[in-house]
Amino acid sequence: MKPRYWLALFSLAIVAAGYSLSWAWDGYFASLHPLDLATSERTSPEVLDRDGKLLRAFTMPDGRWRLPVSLPDIDPRFVAMLLAYEDHRFYEHHGVDLEALARAAAQFATRGRIVSGGSTLTMQVARLLEPRKERSAAAKVKQMARALQLEQQYAKPIILDLYFVLAPYGGNIEGVRAASLAYFGKEPKRLSVAEAALLVALPQAPEARRPDRFPARARTARDRVLERAYRRGVITLAERDEAMQQNVPHSRLAFPHLAPHAAEAALRADKEHGTHRLTLSAGWQAALERLAHESAQRLGPRISVAILVVDNATGEIRAHVGGADYFSASRAGAIDMTRALRSPGSALKPFIYALAFESGVAHPETVLDDRPVHFGQYAPEDFDLGFEGTVTARHALQMSLNLPAVELLNAVGPERFLARLRSAGADVELPEDQPPGLAIGLGGVGIKLTDLVKLYAGLARGGSVPTLHERVLGALASHARICEPVSAWYVADILRGAPPPDNAPYNRLAFKTGTSYGYRDAWAVGFDRRNTIGVWVGRPDNAAVPGLIGRVAAAPILFDAFARVGSSYEIIPKPADALVARTADLPPPLRQLSDDHAAEAGDGDTQALKIVYPPNGARVDLGLSAPDGSDLALKAEGGVPPFRWMVNGAPVGTPDPRRDSEWTPDGAGFARISVMDAKGQSDSVQVRLQ
Repeated sequence: MKPRYWLALFSLAIVAAGYSLSWAWDGYFASLHPLDLATSERTSPEVLDRDGKLLRAFTMPDGRWRLPVSLPDIDPRFVAMLLAYEDHRFYEHHGVDLEALARAAAQFATRGRIVSGGSTLTMQVARLLEPRKERSAAAKVKQMARALQLEQQYAKPIILDLYFVLAPYGGNIEGVRAASLAYFGKEPKRLSVAEAALLVALPQAPEARRPDRFPARARTARDRVLERAYRRGVITLAERDEAMQQNVPHSRLAFPHLAPHAAEAALRADKEHGTHRLTLSAGWQAALERLAHESAQRLGPRISVAILVVDNATGEIRAHVGGADYFSASRAGAIDMTRALRSPGSALKPFIYALAFESGVAHPETVLDDRPVHFGQYAPEDFDLGFEGTVTARHALQMSLNLPAVELLNAVGPERFLARLRSAGADVELPEDQPPGLAIGLGGVGIKLTDLVKLYAGLARGGSVPTLHERVLGALASHARICEPVSAWYVADILRGAPPPDNAPYNRLAFKTGTSYGYRDAWAVGFDRRNTIGVWVGRPDNAAVPGLIGRVAAAPILFDAFARVGSSYEIIPKPADALVARTADLPPPLRQLSDDHAAEAGDGDTQALKIVYPPNGARVDLGLSAPDGSDLALKAEGGVPPFRWMVNGAPVGTPDPRRDSEWTPDGAGFARISVMDAKGQSDSVQVRLQ
């Protein structure tokens, strides 16, 4: 047979073999089940702050750290070095680089060892998605097929994202973000040249090159990456030489552990999602955690400190420090003391005054008596066991005198006061379901720091209590009120003049302290126009701490907390209808609290004073949208004349023996209408005018 026939037969055989291989490859490729990316979607739960900064991360159920990350989160120099070192034709091939495979095969044939691998980044991703149990030709073929499948289904940036999440970095560290945090203590958004090169080198042999165990090997591998990056023009000669002088880390760093109580609460509330975005500010949180730790160390063993910061406008919790040291067993740091029921001491007094101002019982310049008095079996005393005699309501609240506060509580009624606190959203608990008595004004109830801060934020908002929230949801509507705008401003103005702790600025911050019975709890809560901060100090086991006083222990922490978050100390603006006057210029019923003032009924057969028009909660159409809107008629029954009418804390006319009066509104909206008689009885209603 002539040579040309052999050549023809050989050519036909080659073509047949090619078709056979192609047919076999197509059949094999079609037999592969769809790619499962579930592995890459299983990442460590993470809790982020309002700006996306990592507060805390948790390991996966199997103990690995693997954090979500994508191309925009990575330093571009790392990406450039990775491609230069691992797969410089990444954007040219379709998953398998035949040129690289041929080069690797030739090097192995001529040198008898592997000099450079032929795997592309896409092939490495395929192996990470489906780890092979053995190194064999069949496994390599399947890896190539999976790489081609990946490239058919996903764009190049998505394939890079898969690598960034799954690449091994030694031990239980997977993914470039977890590695950057573990070895450098920072996110991979901005890496130095040396850091980027190390992160490129480690996945090649993650256990053999672990810098925390084999720093010399890690450095050698890093320098090899730097050299290739220089040769491919990714970095300059100066950058290469400077990076090679840098040491590699010799140990792993702890992952961020901010806001542990808030983070764990977020995971308990939502186990379905891996990423949780909170309203906290990482910077504020870190600063206040340090403050709590330093303060507890200074105050003594077993003492804990809780701090809560709230944005008044939105109700967002900006910092949540549940304890002084989360890992301290002696301080019971794992207990979230912002949510523990504790006795508030005098911290509820401002709300007694607010209710009294709103009801027309008193004014900041009303004269009160600070003297020994018995309320049945109850005989309160001032904290220092002394008495100041005749004082104004302003001075009594600023100095936290007990007797005037109890007198006002007796006037407005403890039941009504407790109902107001609860209607404002505070979870206030009485001991052993006892009926409310006058002791609730001096701390005879249980309340959480979260609720106390919420009530004080209501004062900063003109009486409207915000809905506190810790997840990024936007401002939530709130319909709860602790008082009316005028009385809220009266209280805020008084508290801003309270004497601050030593070395703290005067007249900058509206604040109040509290000390529970037996020196078990020390409180300080303060606010300006933007933020409200609450501080609790004590022992989580409720043991007494002799000398633990709110003004001494908690108030300095409060002022320091405002300084650390950069407060502007904006004051609350004065409402137009607030009555600013001296005691002598007040209407007679407001000049001094009557000795026989009662919240409800008068003496003997006198009928209780009650507003009969307008009824409480009514919507009254006065035609206020028109220029000639009508006046609002006011009518009361019972009581002892003369009668003093007030709207939103401001007097209406002069005392009048008649039970009827009228008032000219200045616009539509809500109005708090109060009436007081000669014996100090009072009644109030809230109406909406339109």
